[in-house]
Amino acid sequence: MGLFDLFRGLVQEKAEEPELPAPRQEEDELEIYSGMRVEVTTFDGQLLFVAKLIGPREGRAQLHQYSESFSHQGEEEPVRVRIRGYHDHARKAVYMEGTISVLPERKWQVEELVVARIGNDRAFFRLDTNVDATATIMGGRNAGEKACKLLNISVGGACIASAYPFQEGDKFLLKVKLLEDRDTSVMYCQVLRIINRGENKPTEFGCRFLELNESDEAKITQNIFAAQRQQRSGTR
Repeated sequence: MGLFDLFRGLVQEKAEEPELPAPRQEEDELEIYSGMRVEVTTFDGQLLFVAKLIGPREGRAQLHQYSESFSHQGEEEPVRVRIRGYHDHARKAVYMEGTISVLPERKWQVEELVVARIGNDRAFFRLDTNVDATATIMGGRNAGEKACKLLNISVGGACIASAYPFQEGDKFLLKVKLLEDRDTSVMYCQVLRIINRGENKPTEFGCRFLELNESDEAKITQNIFAAQRQQRSGTR
């Protein structure tokens, strides 16, 4: 499905939304910077692609697309999208809107770029899942595989549920098969948060991925895109 098939009727839907406050231009310039990693989504939250924001200035910028999961061949008309970035220094999510149009070599021109809001939200798009996984502890008397459930995953981390009592700071290898027709994904993780859901419910652990290189991030992104498509089509 092409980008503009996804956006059919988007202009009419957008007109019905409440107006956002006028952007704070001087503060916004401090929040957007060249090289910021961003995610481009539809207005209903569907992830289209991950990119690097390049050269933002006076409401214009370029998006250099990381993944090849989304093809823009044949797309010609500009489209309004939501763009979510993460300010590494301020540790805040930056929510933007803009109009994108196709450039060669998996690049996009952004016009009318404005900041809608700034929040303390998660840095990356997260895909909800509920699949079996294992957490392998390396070394020590508790070494070995521990059964767990992968509850959600993003390019930056994951949330798992497990009966094993992980502690904040614990590190392990997370192994999970997101898609039946793909290889098992293996990520080195560290526990950041412990979430108790109540009696008779497994404890949840919010984790971040460690030591990911650009190739690893690209593979995770590809699998997230593919799993999202299968979820939307009702297949596994």
